Amino acid sequence: MRMSLKIVPKSSRNVVAGWMDDSLKVCVTAPPDRGKANAAVIETLARALGIPRDAVRIVAGETSRRKVVDIDGLDEREIRRRLASKSQTGER
Repeated sequence: MRMSLKIVPKSSRNVVAGWMDDSLKVCVTAPPDRGKANAAVIETLARALGIPRDAVRIVAGETSRRKVVDIDGLDEREIRRRLASKSQTGER
């Protein structure tokens, strides 16, 4: 599954903040310096979805706040379901 992300680096916490139209907003504490924010995005997204980090790959926008990622093994419906269940239980 390929999806668009809107990244907010240097946030107060690592969290998947929710959907903004067709993009998923991901906040990370890491600065956009030498790939630190990209690594934090992958870790945060993988943890939120309950999948291994290597199942998430940035395929476009490595130096941009707008990124495109490939997520192996999940379709859009399952991604939305997993993220919705996390927000309902208060996890992020």
